[in-house]
Amino acid sequence: MVDVLRIWQLETQHKDPFDRLLIAQSQRHNLPVLTADSKFSLYDITVI
Repeated sequence: MVDVLRIWQLETQHKDPFDRLLIAQSQRHNLPVLTADSKFSLYDITVI
């Protein structure tokens, strides 16, 4: 539930709510995200 609430605290570079949830989970759990979406790089996460 915490991750879902976190998506509203993220900066709004990415509009897709599911992708914002992945970003929030990546930040909270310190996990990399495998994606070709360049907008993920705008956040403080590791993108593969």
